[in-house]
Amino acid sequence: MSELIESVEDVVRIPLPVDEEYVIRKHRLKSSDGSGQKRICIVTGIHGDELEGQYVCFELARRIREKAQCLSGIVDIYPAMNPFGIDSITRGIPAFDLDMNRIFPGNMDGDMNEYMASRIVDELLGADLVIDIHASNIFLTEIPQIRINELNADTLVPIALHANMDLIWVHGASTVLESTLAYALNSRETNTLVVEMGVGMRITKEYGEQLTDGLFSLMKELGIWTGEAPTVRKPIVAYDAEGEDVCYLNAPCSGIYIKEKHHGSKVKCDEIVGKIINPLSGEVMAEIKAPEDGMIFTVREYPVVEDGSLMGRILREKVFMENLT
Repeated sequence: MSELIESVEDVVRIPLPVDEEYVIRKHRLKSSDGSGQKRICIVTGIHGDELEGQYVCFELARRIREKAQCLSGIVDIYPAMNPFGIDSITRGIPAFDLDMNRIFPGNMDGDMNEYMASRIVDELLGADLVIDIHASNIFLTEIPQIRINELNADTLVPIALHANMDLIWVHGASTVLESTLAYALNSRETNTLVVEMGVGMRITKEYGEQLTDGLFSLMKELGIWTGEAPTVRKPIVAYDAEGEDVCYLNAPCSGIYIKEKHHGSKVKCDEIVGKIINPLSGEVMAEIKAPEDGMIFTVREYPVVEDGSLMGRILREKVFMENLT
């Protein structure tokens, strides 16, 4: 019977002034069966204010330990790709005012951040699957979903169907930044799925457990897990390459937004989904209505809005109706 081998290893260690170091670590769990094992990599913490993935890392390792004999491959967990950002609750890399997910694939001969990005890409290349976990920002909350560049849809959508998500959103290539980790890896033939779920600076436990179930399903498909895998839900798949399947709700004025609908709510055209109020005068400044029939999958959580602020996204009804046929 195989045994579980665990280790904590440095991915990058860079000396800094004042006796500090910039260290990115991974937690490796592998079976003792030998070489040639398949590998799945769980990445999170690229944005320091996105904490949803922290619980997933914990829960995944906990469940693997419970049934260690069922592991037949390698699971690499990277909970903090931007450790200083997490420590300081900063979205980007502190002191550099830099979004880490805009510097990939990096450069081994570049500055510290470019070097770090290059090392991360080299570390992940060749994995059988990479899961890059993100949350929304502090303003919006998202249902559990996977976002895929249309250029990779033929390969990634069949994989994503096993991830236990509510939505798979296939974007047009023009909307995907080439400087992201996912683009850098997918363009180098390392399959990478981008998960978006929850809200910034918080942990939504039920979403974390939902994704962890999906990770075991994916591991089962890859042959990394020989034990039972949870039954996964069937997601809605939205091929939105032209940007026509999603309606955006933007604030027509400034004020305090009071939401009326929650994630997954089905709405009819002209149904009220929220209100913008003036707490000084006691007036309703605007009623926010659904422009079409559909399902809300992005909801405004931070109530202060300005003219043009995003308050939500609605998937048009025709998309989820097509998924039923």
